[in-house]
This record gives sequence, structure tokens and C-alpha cells, in this order.
Amino acid sequence: MQKDLSHYRKTYEKGALLENNLPENPLVLFQDWFFEAESHPSVDEVNAMTVSTFGLDGFPKSRVVLLKKYTHEGFIFYTNYDSEKGKAILANPNICCSFFWPVLERQIIIKGVAEKLAANLSDGYFESRPRGSQLSALVSPQSQVVPSRDFLEEELKALEAKYAGKEIERPENWGGFLVKPVEMEFWQGRPNRLHDRIRYQLQGWDWLMQRLAP
Repeated sequence: MQKDLSHYRKTYEKGALLENNLPENPLVLFQDWFFEAESHPSVDEVNAMTVSTFGLDGFPKSRVVLLKKYTHEGFIFYTNYDSEKGKAILANPNICCSFFWPVLERQIIIKGVAEKLAANLSDGYFESRPRGSQLSALVSPQSQVVPSRDFLEEELKALEAKYAGKEIERPENWGGFLVKPVEMEFWQGRPNRLHDRIRYQLQGWDWLMQRLAP
């Protein structure tokens, strides 16, 4: 089975990324781009973020998660700490996060160091989740082999009965990670594949901004 994709072509003409219009802090630019993507009618799940880690098996792995908050410190998402992703981050906190908004012809790549979010902050977010999502966090032994879909459904029914009329507490093995960026690269598609790439690197307390060849 094979398919030749070499004839696929796209022209990028929707924007430019020029140094004289850029802020000194990349988090400001991230916020500007995020707002633009958020307000675009054709962008679905603007907070969808690819997280790449080095697994315990030595292989890199990427998966899409949902960014739940960003601050002046960095980017926050939530997961099961005992999952393949959680174990990989705890063993090697140097990770990469990326956003791609095709309709805007924009990509952001973030290198950062992840750390566990404070327990009280994870508690607060867990309390805000829909009840079904809270129960799913308890039901799912994330990344482990399970016998069937029916197994998960039955476990969910059992927990629904157990917690009927009761508050559901956050499991200790579920919570947030804060990714503190050390490098952020902004990519804007341009005609003839001569794309704009601007990289910010953290140098002490300041950010060094440089243009990269496409």
C-alpha cells in the first residue's frame, strides 16, 4: 500500500511576522495569537496542545491535550500522574508543547520544564469539572491495559452508585503540570515557503529574540 503526496501544495498568504511589531516577551505574543485564534469562527478547540515527552522506553511520544490555563509563569494542563505521559514527565521534565492553527497559518513551539502544580490548585480545577469527568478520572487507570470497554463502563456504574449524593474528591494521582517555557518559537506561513520563524530564548530574566531561516 502506498500513496504519493508530493503533489500536495498550499500557498501561505495570511500574515507576516516582523521584528518591529513584536513584543519583548513571547508570552505577550502568545496571548495575542491565542485571542486571534479564539475569535476565529473556523478554529475548533483553540486550546488543543500537542505535548511531546521522552518515554521511559527511550522513545519520544506526542499526544494532544487541552491547555487549561496560561499565566506569566507558563502553561497548565491536567493529567493522570500514573499515566505513560505523567511518568515520562516526572522522569524527565524537559518537554515540548505546540499549537497549530491551520486556518491562521500559524504554529507555536514551546520548550519548557514541567513541574507538578500545587495540590490546592489541582483541587480547585478538579472541583470545577463536570461530575462525569470527575468520575472518569477515578475510573480510568490511564495508559494501562484493560480487558474491554464494558469493563470501564461497569466500573463507572459502580462509582456512580458509590458516590451518589456525595462529593467526589480529587485522586492523589491526578493533577496539573505547569510548563515553564525556556524557548518559544512562532511560525507564520509565508508565500513560496519563505516562512517567518521568530525564536525567543530565555537568557536569565530576559528573552533573546532571533529570526530563524525557514
